[in-house]
Amino acid sequence: MTSAVPTALLADRLRRAGEVAADQGVDLLLVTPGTDLRYLIDADGESHERLTCLIVPAAGHRAPPALVVPRLEAPGLAGLPLDDLGVEVVTWTDGEDPYLLVSDLAGGPVRMAVADSMPARHVFGLRDAFPDVAQTLAGPVIRELRMRKDAAEVAQLREAGAAIDRVHARMGEFLRPGRTEAEAGADISAAIVAEGHTCAAFVIVGSGPNGASPHHDVSDRVIERGDVVVVDIGGPLPGGYYSDSTRTYAVGAEPSAAVRETYSVLQAAQERAVQAVRPGVTAQDIDAAAREPITEAGFGPQFVHRTGHGIGLDVHEEPYVVGGNALPLEPGMAFSVEPGIYLDGRWGARIEDIVVVTETGHERLNNRPRDLTVL
Repeated sequence: MTSAVPTALLADRLRRAGEVAADQGVDLLLVTPGTDLRYLIDADGESHERLTCLIVPAAGHRAPPALVVPRLEAPGLAGLPLDDLGVEVVTWTDGEDPYLLVSDLAGGPVRMAVADSMPARHVFGLRDAFPDVAQTLAGPVIRELRMRKDAAEVAQLREAGAAIDRVHARMGEFLRPGRTEAEAGADISAAIVAEGHTCAAFVIVGSGPNGASPHHDVSDRVIERGDVVVVDIGGPLPGGYYSDSTRTYAVGAEPSAAVRETYSVLQAAQERAVQAVRPGVTAQDIDAAAREPITEAGFGPQFVHRTGHGIGLDVHEEPYVVGGNALPLEPGMAFSVEPGIYLDGRWGARIEDIVVVTETGHERLNNRPRDLTVL
C-alpha cells in the first residue's frame, strides 16, 4: 500500500481531527478501516474480524496517534508515511486481546468516539475494554473535515465528473429498442471502467415504468421504442473519489408533448437549484429551490426524495441537501443536485450534476447536455 496523498496534507488532517475532537469534548477518536481511515492516513481496505484501529487523541493530550494492526497485516502498510506522520504502529498476534492493547495506549479517556462504520464486534470489544468510558460516534468530528474538500480533492472530483460524462456521451451505443435493461447496464458498466473508474459502483437503467422507481437497478425488461429511460451511474476513480451523474433519454422516437412539458418543469427546477448554490445559502434553501417549481407545476408528490447528497470518498456523505438542514454552504462543499419527477406505472425523469461551492458561487462538475436527449 503506497500513499498518493502528500504527507503534509495527511498530517494536517490528523491535526485538525484532534482539534475538532477537542472542540467537541471528545478525548479519543478510534477509526477502523473504511473511508474515514483512508481520509486520515490514506490506508485503504475494509474491517475484518481482526481489529485494525487508528487512535487519534484530541489536541492537548500527550499521547501520540497510534495504529493498532494485526502483525500479519503490518507489511501491507509499508508504503504509508506513518513515521513521518508521527503515528506509532503497534502490532498484535492471534491470541492477544487487541482491545486491551488499545486501552493501554489510550491514556485514560473519558469520552471516545468510534467510527460510524465500525463493525459491532469491535464496538462491543472496545466497550468491554473501556467499561467506564462514554462512547459516541466519530462522524460529527470527521465530517467537519471531510465535507469541506481541499483543492486536491476537488481536482479528483472534477476528474471523476469528466470520466462519467464520457460514459453518458456514449449512451447511444447502449440504449436501443429491443435490448434489455440488463444488457444495456452490462455495457454501461464496462464503459465506466474503460473511462477510468476502478469499478461501476452502481448502474440504474430505468426504462418506461421502471423509471418511476428512483432506485431501480436493471431488469430483464426490454427497452421499447419511445421509452423514457433514466440512467444514473457512477463509481470511484483510483484515488477513491466518486462520480455520480444522472441523465434521462428518449429511445427510438420523439417523446410526446406531455412528456416534453413535464420534463421542462424538471429541467428548469434543476437549473434553478444549481444557480442558487453559493456560500451562505443553506442546504435546505437549495432543496426548496428545486422543490418549489416542481410543486407549483403540480408534481410535488412525485418528487419523492431529497435534492442531493454530499460526495467524496463515499458516494453519499455530508452535506445532505434536504428540507430541515439549515447548514450554511461553505467553499469546498461538494454535493449532487438531482431533483426528479416519478409518475407511477408510466415513466420517470431525473437530472443530476455534482456541484462544488466556490468562494463566489459554484462549479458544475458534470457538463453533458441536460435536455431530454433522443437516441
